[in-house]
Amino acid sequence: MGLIEGFFNAIGDLTWGWALIPFLVVLGITFTLVSGLVQFRYFGRMWGVLKGHQAGAAGHVSSREALLVSIGGRVGGGNIAGVAVAISLGGPGAVFWMWAIALVGMCTSLFECSLAQLYKRAEPDGTYRGGPANYIIYGLGPQFRWLAVVYAICLIAAFALGFNAFQGNTVAGAAEDSLGISRLYSGIFLAIITGLVIYGGIKRIAKVADVIIPIMAFGYIAMAVLIILLHLLSIPGMIWDIVTSAFGYNQAIAGGMGAAIAQGLRRGLFSNEAGLGSAPNVAAVAFVHHPMSQGVVQALSVFIDTVVICSCTAFIILLGNVYVPGVEGVDGVALTQQSLVNHVGAWSQYYLTVAIFLFAFSSIIYNYYLGENALAVFTENPVAIHILRALIVVLVFLGATAPGATSVFFFSDPMMGVLAVVNLLALTMLFPVGMRLLNDYQEQLDRGIEHPVFDVEKFSDLEIDRAAWEGVKNV
Repeated sequence: MGLIEGFFNAIGDLTWGWALIPFLVVLGITFTLVSGLVQFRYFGRMWGVLKGHQAGAAGHVSSREALLVSIGGRVGGGNIAGVAVAISLGGPGAVFWMWAIALVGMCTSLFECSLAQLYKRAEPDGTYRGGPANYIIYGLGPQFRWLAVVYAICLIAAFALGFNAFQGNTVAGAAEDSLGISRLYSGIFLAIITGLVIYGGIKRIAKVADVIIPIMAFGYIAMAVLIILLHLLSIPGMIWDIVTSAFGYNQAIAGGMGAAIAQGLRRGLFSNEAGLGSAPNVAAVAFVHHPMSQGVVQALSVFIDTVVICSCTAFIILLGNVYVPGVEGVDGVALTQQSLVNHVGAWSQYYLTVAIFLFAFSSIIYNYYLGENALAVFTENPVAIHILRALIVVLVFLGATAPGATSVFFFSDPMMGVLAVVNLLALTMLFPVGMRLLNDYQEQLDRGIEHPVFDVEKFSDLEIDRAAWEGVKNV
C-alpha cells in the first residue's frame, strides 16, 4: 500500500505541485488576451439565462438547468472549509488571488464548455452527451482515443468515486458536530435521496438542481450580506487588508506574498474547476441555439462560485474576531462555523449545517453524472450504469458512516490533476476551433442578431453530430 500511495503522491507532485497551476494560469491568460477579453465583453449576456432568455426546446435540459447543475457541482464543501484553509495558510491576500484566477478561469471555462457543446452527441432518449472525452475523440481524431480513455478513467476515479465519499463524510461530520445526529442516520438519509435523484438520470438531476441550487446560493449569500451590513464600516479596512496582503505589504503570514498567491490560486482552481474538464460534461447536455451561448453561460458559474460564494465565506471569516492573522488556531469548516457564531449567535451553526448539506448533495449528484458520462466512453450497457449508481450510493453511505474509509481514496486529487492536464492539452490544440465559434457568434451579434444560431454547414469540415443540432433554427 505504501508503494501505491507513493506512486500517486508523485503524480500529485508532478501535476498540482508545480506543473498544473502555472499551465492553467498561462493558458487562461492567453485565451483571455487572444479572445479580446471575451469574459468581460460578454459579462452582461451571461446573466440573461437566469431571466429565461435562453429557453430550450420541450423535453430537453435547458441552458439554465445545465448552468445550475454545474454551479451545484462547483459549489461544495470547499467553498466553506477550503476558503477557510486558504486564509489560514495564505492570509487575507489569498482572497485576492482567488478572485484573479476566477476572472481568468471564466475564459477557460467559456471555451471548454463551447467545445463540449460543439462536439456533443444526440442520445436515443432525446438528451445529449458530451464533454472533453468527446472533443478529444471527434475534435482531435480517433488516434487520440487513448487520451480520452485516460481522461474518462481519471474522471470516474476522482469525481464519481473518491469525491462522493468525501462529500458524504463532510455532511455526516457536520450533522454530528452541530446537531448530534448519528453518522449512521445521516448516511442512510443521504444514500436514499442520492439514489432517488441519480436513478432519474440527467433530466431529474437538472430538475432537482433547478430547485435546490437557488435556495442554497441565495440562502448563503443572504447570511453573508447580513454580516456585511452588521460590519459595514469595517468593509474598507477588510478590502485594504486583502489587497495589501496579496502583494506582500502585510507580512503577518509566514511566506507573505508567495503563500497568498499559492493558496489563493490553488483554492480558486479547486473550487471553480475552470479548465479541469469536469463542467463541460454538464454543459454539453443543454439545448442551445449556438455552442458559444452555453460557453458564455458556463463562464458565469465560475464567477458565482468563486467571486460570489467563496467571497461570502471569506467575508464571514475576515469580518469576525475568531481569525487572527499569523496566529495558529482553528481552521477549515470550524473556522467558518465559529466565525458565524461570533457574528450572529449559536443558532448559525445549525444554519451552516444545512448549507453544508445542500452544497455537498448538489456536488454528489453532479459528480455522479460526470461518472456516468465518462462511463459512456467504454460502454453504453445499462447494466454498467446501474452498477455505477449502486456503487455511488454505497460509497456515499460508507463515507458518511465510516470516515476512515475515505482514506482509501487518496488517489482522487492526483487523478484530478491528470485529467486536468489531459483536458488542457486538448483545449490548447482545439483553441483555433473555439475561436472560429467565437468569431461566428460575434459576427452574428454585429449583424444585430440577438440570439445567434449555429449553422452546421459553416463547420462541415468538423466531425459534428448533425442530429444534435436539428431543429435549432426552428426554436
